[in-house]
Amino acid sequence: MADAAEGQAVRVVGAEAERVKREVVGIPERHKHKERAAVPLSGRAKEAGTRSRVYRYRFYPTEEQAEQLVRTFGACRWVYNEGLRLRSGAWRKHRVPVGFAETCRALTGWRRAAETCWLTEVSSTVLQQSLRHLDAAFGRFFRGVAKHPKPKRKHRSRDAAVYVRTGFRWVEDPTRPGTGDLALAKQAGPLDVRWSRPLPAGAEPVRLIVTRDRAGRFFVSVLVEERIAPLSAVFEAHSRAPRAVGLDLGLTALVTLDDGTAVAPPRLMRRYAKKLARLQKELHRKRKGSQNRDKVRQRIARSYARIGDVRKDLLDQLTTRLVRENQVLVVEDLSIATLVRAAKGPGRRRKARLNESIRDACWGELLRQLTYKCEWYGRTLVVVDRFFPSTRRCSACHTKGGRLDLSVRKWTCAECGAVHERDVNAAVNLRDEGLRLYRLVAASLPPGRPVPAVIRLSELPEYAAE
Repeated sequence: MADAAEGQAVRVVGAEAERVKREVVGIPERHKHKERAAVPLSGRAKEAGTRSRVYRYRFYPTEEQAEQLVRTFGACRWVYNEGLRLRSGAWRKHRVPVGFAETCRALTGWRRAAETCWLTEVSSTVLQQSLRHLDAAFGRFFRGVAKHPKPKRKHRSRDAAVYVRTGFRWVEDPTRPGTGDLALAKQAGPLDVRWSRPLPAGAEPVRLIVTRDRAGRFFVSVLVEERIAPLSAVFEAHSRAPRAVGLDLGLTALVTLDDGTAVAPPRLMRRYAKKLARLQKELHRKRKGSQNRDKVRQRIARSYARIGDVRKDLLDQLTTRLVRENQVLVVEDLSIATLVRAAKGPGRRRKARLNESIRDACWGELLRQLTYKCEWYGRTLVVVDRFFPSTRRCSACHTKGGRLDLSVRKWTCAECGAVHERDVNAAVNLRDEGLRLYRLVAASLPPGRPVPAVIRLSELPEYAAE
């Protein structure tokens, strides 16, 4: 390693790497099935025709269950940070790569050590899942799609614990299919779950994710493998053409359809702005560590939780209605990260207010819900290129006009004299372009093959508009 070029990392492998892991880093040697060669882990294969779906429920733990869950959250966070320290230190100091299997063996040593024996109060499978999340974070870092993993902090990271099939017990209630008793490892009694809707009849939970939000509410997310039946195809009246809708996302109206229907934005952050500002001032007047400060913090957390719940419910209802009523949905490919980029120089305060409105509209969540619901229910989402001139193109004669300022809400075509409302015209142009791409893709597919759930113009350069 000393002869390596400056700045170049030399990886230690083979017997020397095993010696460093065992004697220097302190990772125990593999004893179980030592004579058998190690094989890479493989995921659990899903049944054909099933999809993974998550059902989220709120539950009310007893005082003993809540204390045990808080210890579980802290143990998961500690194991994640300790695994990160172990892997980063082994590579930085000794140029030895440490993977998921080695961190699991180190976890066994931590549970047996006297100073960290409190880890035995938490299910080992839950702690192993925390190490698996760390391994996935390193995988994203090595692929170049994410930054290097960072340690989790108590007051910044989400309180969550993942229970695989061996970490919980599920007994379905025969009188109420889809509901039943759900008990976690290291806990005596079942959870008091509020079954707002039943699970699919006969479905066995594959994995549980127990979380606690900043407002102190406990939730359990149940992952099941479900067969989701696609919806019946929707056609235009007296025609076999698929019913299509163009969706123009905006701030004046959250969504504008091509028929002129506009969905008003909730503007929840603006609605709660005065209340949140008052509570923040009250919070800063309280002494740190006092019970009064904690009470104000809880009130702020409940306000943000209400904002999130209302926003999610609105988007769920809107996207479900759009997917049920239309066969083809057309949106524009928005670069939201670029739109909310911080501005510098003059006008930065105005840009900051614009960024707040874009975040409050939650366009990314709306597009995410449309994507997976189209995949579930047999619809097609067409994503038109972001450089398509949907706003300044006349939907009547297809003449492209000049650039329009955001303050211009209506304009007149210089060629045909048609008067256009800005957002409605954009939605009509998106619908026409989306239908064009849909027909081209459908015609190029072999007979009997369904149209894909998502069509992106950026992935189909041969179909680009001329």
